Amino acid sequence: MNVFLLYPDRDFNPQEKLPPQTEDLIQDLEFNTILNAMAKGDKFLFNVAKQTIFTSLTDPQEIRYRQAILQDCLNNESVVRDLYQIPIKSIENKQSQWLGIFSNYPGGILSSAVQFLEMLVGLLHQMKQIVDQHASNFKSEGFQRFFRMIQQELDDAYFEEVEEHLQTLRFRKGVLISAQLGRGNEGTNYVLRRPNRQDDPWVLRLISRKAPIYSYTIAPRDDHGARAIGALRDRGINLVANAVAQSADHVDNFLTTLRTELGFYIGCLNLAEQLKAYDEPIAFPTVLPADKRSHSFMGLYEVALSLLKNQKVVGNDIHAHEKDLVFITGANQGGKSTFLRSVGQAQLMAQCGMFVGAESFEANVCHGLFTHFRREEDATMQRGKLDEELSRMSVIIDEIKPHSMILFNESFAATNEREGSEIARQIINALLERKIKIFFVTHQYELAQSFYEKNMPNILFLRAGRQTDGKRTFKLNVGKPLPTSFGRDVYRAIFEK
Repeated sequence: MNVFLLYPDRDFNPQEKLPPQTEDLIQDLEFNTILNAMAKGDKFLFNVAKQTIFTSLTDPQEIRYRQAILQDCLNNESVVRDLYQIPIKSIENKQSQWLGIFSNYPGGILSSAVQFLEMLVGLLHQMKQIVDQHASNFKSEGFQRFFRMIQQELDDAYFEEVEEHLQTLRFRKGVLISAQLGRGNEGTNYVLRRPNRQDDPWVLRLISRKAPIYSYTIAPRDDHGARAIGALRDRGINLVANAVAQSADHVDNFLTTLRTELGFYIGCLNLAEQLKAYDEPIAFPTVLPADKRSHSFMGLYEVALSLLKNQKVVGNDIHAHEKDLVFITGANQGGKSTFLRSVGQAQLMAQCGMFVGAESFEANVCHGLFTHFRREEDATMQRGKLDEELSRMSVIIDEIKPHSMILFNESFAATNEREGSEIARQIINALLERKIKIFFVTHQYELAQSFYEKNMPNILFLRAGRQTDGKRTFKLNVGKPLPTSFGRDVYRAIFEK
């Protein structure tokens, strides 16, 4: 049985290698805050969310497949949480029930496997009841296929047959084994036989010819004889013990996969619940192919900031169709870095099939997201800030590929403006030639102005809002670069207060 709730044609691989830039993305985009909100203290949910978000999808159809499943989860939250509890119960019972399967003796393996399988079948029966009761409320292709599989493969006949086999494997009336005589009259070809059926008509049992019975009774204190009989029993049930253990393992793997794949959606439900408490909007994004340049949204906000402040935060409305480069300039502390983080967070959330923090959102997928943010000064004083920035840029260049996206935040400002602008100009031009989308926050007027003067249709210029009295609106608007970042406003706010 396959789950197929994260991919339409395969199960999720929790061991898939994460992209090399993952830790930079987590640090620069404040993603630990989002992951913690999804996990709500559950380390397993934290790891599943991290693995799913940072192994992004690039196929819009696969993204829409997940979006439909997540929409079902939001519409049927209590049912999904009840389904998630099925594998949780299995885990809670596994340790005490499964230990015997690691026994060296077939008898111990079989006993523990039967006991564990009985518990698993009971959980499958609970799942079947949930599915039968609520399947009609789910509309997504993923859930409909999953429920259809449960109803077809776990029907009443299945449970009756499994129950019959488990009762037989208890061997309450002893074990029936056949064997042949081998060389030296030693037993060979031991085969476990099905016990004689007790539901045949009594007349048939009465007139049936009975095979002659030759019996031998072990004396009560004959320990050697008892051990010999036990060894014969183990040889007879060895193959069956392994088969039952494998069956239990198969069901257990199914529930483990279900827990992992549902765990991502449980994390999404946890996050949506917290954002709803702050009256923040969420939206399912429209995703376009990588070569269809688009970035258009209403009310886009930084999710991590809202979670940290425990309140609704300011969102932005931007329409950037057919744009390869977006410059963000303007007043200090005007929300430029916050906006950049909101763009990065939304891109990653959109490409793993999640909702985003916005009223509406449309963007093309990218084949990799990268960040180049300012870092603290090297405490060891082994290299300067510009050296460190260029070294990180070199690593990114080795990994980045066409139709990726990169977010720059005050990059290459560790030298004078003339040199920093020239370095940034050459890097930006090289990236644009490789069809890489760029968002660039900068205070370097010379850099932004040089691109503004080119009047290129694929470049958009945004400026952080500022009121006439110096107050920040934290809104970004389309606007040409200005030669000042209004640092005096910050000075007055600190020293004249």
